[in-house]
Amino acid sequence: MLLDAAITTTALIGALLTRPWRLLRYRVQRDGTHTTTPLLTPLLATLVLLPWLWALPTLHAMPLQLQWSGACLVVLMLGWPLAMPVLLLVAAIAALISPMDAAQALAAGAWQGVVPGTLALLVGALIRRAVGEQLFVYVLGRAFFGTILCVFAAGVLAQWAGKPLPGVGADLSLIARWLMAWGDGMVTGMTCAVFVAFKPDWLATWSDKLYLHQSPP
Repeated sequence: MLLDAAITTTALIGALLTRPWRLLRYRVQRDGTHTTTPLLTPLLATLVLLPWLWALPTLHAMPLQLQWSGACLVVLMLGWPLAMPVLLLVAAIAALISPMDAAQALAAGAWQGVVPGTLALLVGALIRRAVGEQLFVYVLGRAFFGTILCVFAAGVLAQWAGKPLPGVGADLSLIARWLMAWGDGMVTGMTCAVFVAFKPDWLATWSDKLYLHQSPP
C-alpha cells in the first residue's frame, strides 16, 4: 500500500505543478465569443464511464477478473498532466459505486491509471523521436501498439509488486494480462482513429500541424 501511495502522490504532485486546469479554460473565438474547451467532453465521459469499468471486478464474481485500464486513452485525450488527477478521481468514484475498499481503490489508481498512463507518455515521446510525426505513427504506434505495450508492462510491474490477478496462477496471470492489454489497445486505437477523423479537438495530444503537416484554418 505504501508503494501505491508513493506512486499516486508523486504523479499527482508532478501533474498539479504544471497547472493542468489551464486546459479547461474558456476559449475566445475570432468573433469575440467565449466557448468551453472541447476537452471538457472527454473528461466528463471518462468520469462517467471509466469508474464502472474499473469497479466491474468487484461488482461481479468471475473466474477471471478482467481489469480494464483505459489510462492510455485518457492520456491521449487529456494529456498527461490533466489525466493524472482525473484517473485518481476515477478510482475514488469506483470505490463509491462498488464494494472496493480504500486499499483496492488506491491500487487501481496506481496500477490501472498512473503507471500505464505515465508509460504512455514516455512511449509516445520515444515513438515520435524514433519514427517521426505521421498519422499512422500516432494511431498505430501511440494509440494501438503503444497502449498494448504500456498496459502489459504496467500489469507485469503490478504483479512483481504483489498485485496478482485474483484466482489466477502467476504464469496464467501474465497471459491474461497480455490478452487484456490487446483489448485495451484495440479500443484505444479505434477510438483515436475515429477522433482523429471526426473530433480531433477531443485529443489534446493530436495536432494537424505536427501529424498532417497542415496549419490550422
